[in-house]
Amino acid sequence: MPSNVEIKARVRDLEALQDRVRTISGAKPHVISQRDTFFFTSRGRLKLRELAPDRAELIYYERPDQDGPKRSDFYVFETASPAALKTVLAQALGVRGEVEKTRRLYMVGQTRIHLDEVRGLGTFLELEVVLQDGQSDRDGQAIAEDLLTQLGVDSRDLVESAYMDLLEQGA
Repeated sequence: MPSNVEIKARVRDLEALQDRVRTISGAKPHVISQRDTFFFTSRGRLKLRELAPDRAELIYYERPDQDGPKRSDFYVFETASPAALKTVLAQALGVRGEVEKTRRLYMVGQTRIHLDEVRGLGTFLELEVVLQDGQSDRDGQAIAEDLLTQLGVDSRDLVESAYMDLLEQGA
């Protein structure tokens, strides 16, 4: 199962953070509109990420809810029929909710840096350090913590929950 180490934080000053991310990445972002539909599951999380009318990813992942860097194990299935798959999953499992966001994606080494504008929640930074063969969770955490320091992220801004959880909590 592929794994990454993730960390999420609220963004106080988007322009300043975006400038720091651009400097570190050396590139412009790839801008992506996403609609994630979450389904009820007995464990982990299951979401259908719609990227276009004919392109989506079904993503199952398990990740603890805790502050700071945390390991996420995931599976991804790509489909060219998002609407049909969404209908089947909704009938079989029930829809927990939806998260709509505009994501600015930057790459720094093996880390995906996301600046997310989430409808109903605000702006967030998300780091996903993709673990390579032989790398430990600790290795990924060290990379994430180093990037947080370079980006000037305050530990008080760290968020433990997924966007779906935050929406349900009215946060």
